[in-house]
Amino acid sequence: MSATMIKEFRLPDLGEGLTESEILSWKVDVGDTVSLNQVIAEVETAKAVVELPSPFAGVIKELHEQPGSVVEVGKPLVSFEVPDDAGTPPSGPAGRMPAGLGERGAETQKREPNLVGYGAVVEGSGRPARRPRTFSVAPLVESAGTGIPLVEPAETNPAETKPVHAATADRPRSTPPVRKLAKDLHLDLTQVPGSGPGGLITREDVLGFSRDHDEPDAVRPGAPVVSGTRLGERETRTPIKGVRKYTAAAMVKSAFTAPHATEFLTVDVTPSLDLLAKLKGGRDFAGLKLTPLTLAAKAVLVALRRNPALNSHWDEERQEIVTYNYVNLGIAAATPRGLTVPNIKDADTMQLPQLAQALTALAETARAGKTTPAELSGGTISITNIGVFGIDAGTPILNPGEAAILGLGAVRTLPWEYRGEVALRQVITLSLSFDHRLVDGEQGSRFLADVGAILAEPGMVLTMV
Repeated sequence: MSATMIKEFRLPDLGEGLTESEILSWKVDVGDTVSLNQVIAEVETAKAVVELPSPFAGVIKELHEQPGSVVEVGKPLVSFEVPDDAGTPPSGPAGRMPAGLGERGAETQKREPNLVGYGAVVEGSGRPARRPRTFSVAPLVESAGTGIPLVEPAETNPAETKPVHAATADRPRSTPPVRKLAKDLHLDLTQVPGSGPGGLITREDVLGFSRDHDEPDAVRPGAPVVSGTRLGERETRTPIKGVRKYTAAAMVKSAFTAPHATEFLTVDVTPSLDLLAKLKGGRDFAGLKLTPLTLAAKAVLVALRRNPALNSHWDEERQEIVTYNYVNLGIAAATPRGLTVPNIKDADTMQLPQLAQALTALAETARAGKTTPAELSGGTISITNIGVFGIDAGTPILNPGEAAILGLGAVRTLPWEYRGEVALRQVITLSLSFDHRLVDGEQGSRFLADVGAILAEPGMVLTMV
């Protein structure tokens, strides 16, 4: 029988210096045999849902975290039993050291690259071996107020080892997520009977105890719930985490950092809708989804050529204005996990059929919750289509780091002045918010007027390119 060894896979930095992720689900179980690059888990970062591929081929020996747990970068996720000649995991396409990852505590050790970032610590350091030391380990002691178990070793003389005693050695047996749940529900775990192996207190034990001791038709003050579970009839509380937490922080930062200014323009887009109807019958657009957003995106790209200030960034640290010579066009997308703004890289290089295809793919990926962190970063200007909700206009908040965002309202059939008479026309209201540090009122107005002119008469694009 060939010798085996245990390899530990730690949560890597999944991009943009993110410090934690939530385990949504495991795709494997203890005892399963997995192959290299097989998806073993689905996790949610502050920006997106990410599938974790296995860095080893072997057998799952232990899953260190449960679904619903929020895990810090560098913490153990899963242990594998692999042949002892398996070596280190291969370097993947995303193998790069994000800034700051190596500066956090024990993570200053050298990390091995893997398919989704940097995770497992290199086992060999090349330093001379130190004299073995003997430790007497105290029982797990919970860090005050965190629900996180700490092991506090005490170095001793091998010939005179004495146990280290902890004041909380007799505490009930449970796992960190269960202790966190009990804390949120204001429950004393010593009062909760455990149904797990050896009296282990499970999540179900805590929830059952809470229901049995909850006041009827009311929620105990300060004790509602986790993960949106309703424990009473009067209110439901959901933890702020994942995409929602990131979006909230980003919007607050944007609103109170960049001085917003918003302008509105109402436009007769009947010619644009007529053009869309004609394009749908063309060979180059067969099978493609064409909407007002498609033409609006193209209008933005054309208008930026004459108004580059709208495609820029305020670098506070260097005290510089960065004007981009490319356009990564962000499209705000409402997903089951919250608002995201994925972007189309180098959208300015695309012709209309390519742009239509990219917009369709972006929307489908976002709705499926499969948008990657890379697709959510690097945007230079954005569009939000509030018209799909029947809204006419609004004051969009800038995507952090960008100078402008265009809001598209609903297309309405309204009485409108047309060739000296009143006629029913297809009308839309455009809302443009911009960072007034970067964009003067004149520049913002000219850009919005250019976008409106293109949508009002698509042939105008010939005068702008």
